[in-house]
Amino acid sequence: MPASPGRVVPKAPGTEIAPGLSRRCRLTGRRLTIMGHAVLAVPPRMHFDLSNTVTLRAPGRLHLGFLDPSGSLGRHFGSIGLVIEGFETEVEISAALADRITADTPEGDTQMARAGAYLYTLRERSGRREPLHLRLLRVLPAHGGFGSGTQLALAIARAFAQWHRLDVSTPTLAHWLGRGQRSGIGIHGFDQGGLLVDGGPTADGRPAPLLSRIALPQAWRIVVVQDGRERGLSGGDEKGAMAGLAAMPAERAAEICHEVLMRVLPGAASAEFDVFARGVSRVQQLLGEHFAPAQNGCTYTSAAVGRLMDWVGASAHQAAIGQSSWGPTGFAIVESQAHAESLERAMRSADLVEPGLVLRIVAPRNRGAEITDLRVARRAR
Repeated sequence: MPASPGRVVPKAPGTEIAPGLSRRCRLTGRRLTIMGHAVLAVPPRMHFDLSNTVTLRAPGRLHLGFLDPSGSLGRHFGSIGLVIEGFETEVEISAALADRITADTPEGDTQMARAGAYLYTLRERSGRREPLHLRLLRVLPAHGGFGSGTQLALAIARAFAQWHRLDVSTPTLAHWLGRGQRSGIGIHGFDQGGLLVDGGPTADGRPAPLLSRIALPQAWRIVVVQDGRERGLSGGDEKGAMAGLAAMPAERAAEICHEVLMRVLPGAASAEFDVFARGVSRVQQLLGEHFAPAQNGCTYTSAAVGRLMDWVGASAHQAAIGQSSWGPTGFAIVESQAHAESLERAMRSADLVEPGLVLRIVAPRNRGAEITDLRVARRAR
């Protein structure tokens, strides 16, 4: 596969290999020649094969809410969420003469600085400093409710660990890169997929422990509603919004926990969709009301998504509805592909799919990230 023509960001002294050149190169003496191009004076007899790559595909997730955002019993947050098909971050690592980061998409281009920071931290933590080409093949929508920052961090970290054959757990990699400070759904979803509940981050700031993992029925579907005109809160804005909210009353947190324990999880485990849907929708209602002051007084970041979800909730369509994280992405979980298609047609017929909204039907994903190490495949041959 040819190298990406995307923008290049050098991260260390050295010379880039021009995009589109041969994937195999050999250094013999003080000059590297690739298809007639003299590139760099280097140590003699150095050799590497650019077809040797490690590729990592990490799935997106929907964050269904916090169990106790105010920590009424002393333990803050705790989360529930699910991993989905159809939205992925994909990265590739290969050998290089000098550090280089490229992106294949405009969205990836905006994440190259962040990717470089992750790579720097991984080197500092591991002591492994050989030059690498990190290629961002595709990335999740940023600030959309899919966990893009955590999945990018973990995709790079796991590919880096695989390249160097480091035996490091995903929670440890997340801790190295400062991920999972509130929710552990993206971390455990990266490893396992499914419907997940975590217990909130530990007192020493390490990622939240996994409390429950259930494989969702394969027939269920999610109608994902994106609004590209809006962005969910993140970073300092998110911290400021959280700090400015009034504490959630203990009885509200208790109700959320009760809904999760006695409706959402049993409904998923026994494929009782109506029980599951009522539980998720009620949790979302309680959390939407709590976070509304940070969302212009609304339970949804995107007013257009909110109108659409409210219509679904008031219709005859049985669905679990809500907003992932800070949005603007909304979701309607239904029992089958046929129901999802019927719901999408009804949404459009009701003239509620405003310009700027994008609807996609995806399946739940009961497996985690996928890694391909072509070095292993080449040795096997």
